[in-house]
Amino acid sequence: MKLLLLYSWLLAVAAALDPLQYVNLFTVNGGHSFPGATIPHGMVKVGMDTDSPGNLHQSGTGGVLPLSNFKLFPIHNCSAFEQCLTTIDSRKILRSVDDYASPGYFSNLSNSIRVELTSTQRTALHRYTFPEESTTPRIFLDVKNDGQISTNDITMLINPETGHMTASGSFADSFGVPRYNAYACVDFKADSRGLVEYGPYKINYPDLWGTDIQQHYCYAWGYEHGGLVGFPGSTTGPTTILARVGISLLSVEQTCTNAEEEIPDWDFERVVRDSEAQWRDILGRVQVNNNGVADNTTTLLYSSLYRTHITPADLTGENPGWSSSEPFYDSFNCNWDTYRTFFPFMSLHDPQRFADIVRGMIDIQKNQGWLPECREMGTKQFVQGGSHGDPILAKFFTKYQNHTSSLGVSDKDLYNALLADAENTPPNWNVQGRQADVWKELGYIPSDTTYCGGANTKQVSRAIEVAKGLNKVEDAVKLISHDKYAARARNFMNSWNGNVSVPDIEEDISGFFQNYTDPRHCSIHDPTGSTCFLNAIRRDGFYETSPIVYSQYVPHDTAKLIELQGGRKKFIERLDWMFDNGYFVSTNEPSQQIPHMYHYPDKPGYSVRRVRETINQYFNTSRNGLPGNDGAMGSYLPATKQYLLSLPYFPSISFHNPLLNSTTTIVSRGFGSGTYSVTVNGKPQKSTCFLDWDVFTTSSIVTLELTNDIEVNCGGELPPSFSFEDTTSDY
Repeated sequence: MKLLLLYSWLLAVAAALDPLQYVNLFTVNGGHSFPGATIPHGMVKVGMDTDSPGNLHQSGTGGVLPLSNFKLFPIHNCSAFEQCLTTIDSRKILRSVDDYASPGYFSNLSNSIRVELTSTQRTALHRYTFPEESTTPRIFLDVKNDGQISTNDITMLINPETGHMTASGSFADSFGVPRYNAYACVDFKADSRGLVEYGPYKINYPDLWGTDIQQHYCYAWGYEHGGLVGFPGSTTGPTTILARVGISLLSVEQTCTNAEEEIPDWDFERVVRDSEAQWRDILGRVQVNNNGVADNTTTLLYSSLYRTHITPADLTGENPGWSSSEPFYDSFNCNWDTYRTFFPFMSLHDPQRFADIVRGMIDIQKNQGWLPECREMGTKQFVQGGSHGDPILAKFFTKYQNHTSSLGVSDKDLYNALLADAENTPPNWNVQGRQADVWKELGYIPSDTTYCGGANTKQVSRAIEVAKGLNKVEDAVKLISHDKYAARARNFMNSWNGNVSVPDIEEDISGFFQNYTDPRHCSIHDPTGSTCFLNAIRRDGFYETSPIVYSQYVPHDTAKLIELQGGRKKFIERLDWMFDNGYFVSTNEPSQQIPHMYHYPDKPGYSVRRVRETINQYFNTSRNGLPGNDGAMGSYLPATKQYLLSLPYFPSISFHNPLLNSTTTIVSRGFGSGTYSVTVNGKPQKSTCFLDWDVFTTSSIVTLELTNDIEVNCGGELPPSFSFEDTTSDY
């Protein structure tokens, strides 16, 4: 009865919190997060381009500026149509300070024209309010400039009666070699009917009364091309013009159909309300009691949760590669960024979307041979590490294997997709799959380019990734030969060199995953200043961080890693040394789980200290509040079937699972540096360091009793590892 009353009280508290009031869309610089209007996982993301850092329409990627396609720009006044300046450099103006954005809505007033933006899945709706002095309000469509100025094969047509414009072009990816085709359909609805002017433009030269950007040969070359339309201004007040922009990857006809189906009524407020409803649904599945908690902390939580639902983008119905009735998700930028953060979090509150993404990934494997890694607009991009589609599928299966049928996922197809990644080597493993043949034959990935071919980089990084992925295959499917894949999952030990030490330090820090390089390589203390970013000619074996960090990175078998490093005490000393000397870098993906690693040698209080330090130092709600690309940084959870427990920020937090119709609420009691007691519905648990997934499958109340003792231990079982060798001999 007490539990029932407590649960009812918690629901009453949670119901009073509107998550949309705590979303800050402007944490953009450095984090490369998108500050404009979109729906959850929307294909269309409509916002404002600026020259500030992180100017991206594709949230979370560190590649060059992508997807700034089909920009519209309102012109307040120009002396004549032919005198309108249309290049980006000509039309730039200082940004005003009145930007406003909330989920599903963006507005700005920079040149006396109020700009308001909202969107549906594949269509944007712009609303421009021109001041009364605008005698001929004009809007132009930029076809050529996609941010990279990469566009070719452009087309554009203008309807001289309505101003209706269609456009297309071929555009460059942001992180790969292929190109993609995109199409736009633009319609206008003004206070007064009809046009007074129209025509294409090239650079700064509008062509009055033209209708086709290609009707003159000279329009096929140069940097910036598009279409310009003018409307009669109001004589009694401001002039409002709506612009509806449909997008497609298939054809001009499809993009016009998308626009007409999704926004037939031109009702701007209705589109905003619908978008807000979708965001309120997804964000409201995570509810907190924030009594006594700083608003910035609540804002940081819901802003991060919001950004985790911007990508991957739902492009269902827009697959340019093959015909399929399966969901089609894209903008995996990359799975390397999200498998250990976003998808474990998605498991808790959005299983149907998770299932749709998995179905889409399986469909890609069926048609292209391997699970996707990095993708954008239907094209394969550069692979960053190994193949991280495997742990994503395994993550889904281990949690929802009893619900695959109702979620539309085929167990057999999932198994076959994992098996293909484990056994088959692609012709170009720089854009899909991995070096499975060499891995199977040698048990490691050598640096000998004559053996492996291709841009042979990141050998050590890939070796550790492959080991983890194959272990997840075994864990998820259960049908694969245990001995075969268990042996492969231990191959990471073949990259371990116990004789290498860090030079020029007093501490004895020795034993690293190695390619015979200085362990400081690619760290802030690297004497050579190397970075280990993607480079086809690099042969150093590591990607985006140092051997020091990678040597703490075997998330599927930390128990064996502790043994390799000399036991728990030595493992803790190495972690402390790493943090205290600046080798931990929160901006890069391999570091994501490092603050939590103290759980494994039975020191969860130390994890709490490092997690708090990391969040307090690197994460906030300012415009520079993210340490790196938000594709990796939006959620901060380690990837395992168990959820590691850290120190709560809220008196309670609840996760609602609509598939299971369950709500699990975690309540904290007291203050401190760690947890000394964990109960679920009043029943003591086997560990204070983690919760099993089963806790989240039924409506449960988890109660954490907190302590100030940083030396608190797990009170029972340690977080599981693939190996369970005894590592306690030094305690």
